[in-house]
Amino acid sequence: MKPRTMKYFFKEALKSMRRNGLMTLASISTVALSLFMLGVFLCGVINLNNMAASLENQVQLSVYLKDGLTTDQIMAVGRQVKAIPNLKHLEFVNKEQAMKEFKERLGDQQQLVNALGGINPLPNSYVLTFENPEDVKATAKLVSTFQGVESTHYGQDIIEELFRVTQIIRIGGIVLIGFLAAATLFIISNTIRLTVFARRKEIAIMKYVGATNWFIRWPFVIEGMLLGLTGAIIAVLCVGEFYHFITMEVSDSLAFFPLVPMFPFFYQLVGCLIGGGIIVGIIGSTISLKQYMKV
Repeated sequence: MKPRTMKYFFKEALKSMRRNGLMTLASISTVALSLFMLGVFLCGVINLNNMAASLENQVQLSVYLKDGLTTDQIMAVGRQVKAIPNLKHLEFVNKEQAMKEFKERLGDQQQLVNALGGINPLPNSYVLTFENPEDVKATAKLVSTFQGVESTHYGQDIIEELFRVTQIIRIGGIVLIGFLAAATLFIISNTIRLTVFARRKEIAIMKYVGATNWFIRWPFVIEGMLLGLTGAIIAVLCVGEFYHFITMEVSDSLAFFPLVPMFPFFYQLVGCLIGGGIIVGIIGSTISLKQYMKV
């Protein structure tokens, strides 16, 4: 395509936007609001996903050993456990260490330990973490069959509920993001549709003098792209300020919350919103032209 022709297309697109100033402003504002909502929701979904992943990575399987095992038998169990695929970390906790940790968790309630009369009922154990936390259930069943293993524990009910909630968050996030993208697409396509309708006589004349379909389409496609781009830039600036404010507030009051750092996350969000705004603008204008232009 010649630079002069492309310049003409951009000129016509800008002229159309100026001519329909009020509609253009309303369209950009609506697109900006939709993309802002999309951006805020993306921030929420990604941070919830990050929190879920952080919790999942803390899932541990405790393998309790039978009392009376020799050192060789304990090491034999350890070798079997270590051979399990996708094992991230393996730690041995002896009876004395387990009691020490138990006392630390009790805090001021040391009378509970004193009531044991110096007997340590806690077993030796192995603590396992995994590359994929969803492997914990199958591994627990497998390890329970090893000779010398008394029982296994990983907080079954809590972990299974956690996996269910995180799955809902991920699926729900995808569905809602798709819904907001569709709403933005609808807004832009209706804006272009109004522009096409207002210029229907001009378009008919252009057809009569031999203009090709794409020669007529390009200014509208560029107009949709510019609407999407402008709305996306406004949305990016607003989302940036919003997320900066949230990160500052969370770091001051909820420092333990695993919030995704603003950078480089925000660069990825900028690319997503601007790219999405342009693509949705182009698709919206194409849909509108296909339905309303008799070319």
